[in-house]
Amino acid sequence: MKYIDDFRDKRLITKVAEGIREAAGERRYAFMEVCGTHTMAIFRYGLRELLPPTIKLISGPGCPVCVTPNEYLDKAIALAKMDGVIIATFGDMMRVPGSRSSLEEEKANGASIKAVYSTDDALAMARKNKDKQVVFLGVGFETTSPTVAASIIEAKREGLKNYSVLCGHKTMPEVMASLLKDGDVRVDGFLLPGHVSAIIGTKPYEFLAKKYGKGGVVAGFEPLDIMQALFMLIKQSTPKIEVQYKRVMEAQGNKTARKVMDKVFEKTAAEWRGVGKVKDSGLAIRKEFRAFDAEAKFKPKVKLSIEPKGCRCGAVLKGIKVPTECRLFGKSCTPEHPVGACMVSIEGTCAAYYRYGKSIMANGKAQMANRIIHE
Repeated sequence: MKYIDDFRDKRLITKVAEGIREAAGERRYAFMEVCGTHTMAIFRYGLRELLPPTIKLISGPGCPVCVTPNEYLDKAIALAKMDGVIIATFGDMMRVPGSRSSLEEEKANGASIKAVYSTDDALAMARKNKDKQVVFLGVGFETTSPTVAASIIEAKREGLKNYSVLCGHKTMPEVMASLLKDGDVRVDGFLLPGHVSAIIGTKPYEFLAKKYGKGGVVAGFEPLDIMQALFMLIKQSTPKIEVQYKRVMEAQGNKTARKVMDKVFEKTAAEWRGVGKVKDSGLAIRKEFRAFDAEAKFKPKVKLSIEPKGCRCGAVLKGIKVPTECRLFGKSCTPEHPVGACMVSIEGTCAAYYRYGKSIMANGKAQMANRIIHE
């Protein structure tokens, strides 16, 4: 518990907050956290309330469930409706609305859809149900894609012909470049995702400083981690990529995990909810493993995908709108009855605003800051 206690120490966090205020002075900053786990932590611990008003934190497209487009969900639902198919998925995908339905609705209607905790669970399901086709929904960034790649390698080794993956994996650096090319998105630097960076290292982010003049700091997920990373960003005399999360990651990342990914996946263009199609930001299953590619294997047919009317999830993911600027937020769109994906996932910005935003308004800054030691 030492690391948790130390990185939630109110005295240390307050000291860093004082350093941030002194270093920032009167200059205005806008920093984007591209990781949904950072977004949730910032809200949970009331960190915005510890910062001077000149520092603005912007939530970005770091929620993998949220950025998955409806077309992918519609294909997953089409597969679920096929005879003899079992869909295996992480639980946070179940309630995400597709164009006309959700996995949760299809399960209620009799489709065989199982929530699993890992690809190992999905492989075990395929071994146990040789007369069924098990399709795992591969959604996530570089954090989860190595385990999915490993499951495909293992399925090939075992000759599990009834296991396949509907691949929807995406990679983070490319979408960050896309955001910076977009004139609507203006930031001074980035809180870089700790989990993703533990896999890919810091080199893929170097373009941020070299090409766009934006600094970045890889941050952990405790309140002190985030505050220290913000302090490091403000103190950069010239834009560069730094690591605050040194107790977990190394600058070179995890070479073994990347090797597994590269063996199974190749780069491809990918559609991001709200952002559009981004070159080389997706992963596709290589032809050597085509037998385990659910889309190639089953060729699911779907109607033209549509987005829910009035939902601003896409603009929220780009960081150009906040959830409260959506007329559906807190009214027709709630965690119990989500209209958009950003309200479903525990990493979704709308979910964070809904869960903690009311507390900010009701309790005030001092009581919000007390979450650091009381949660």
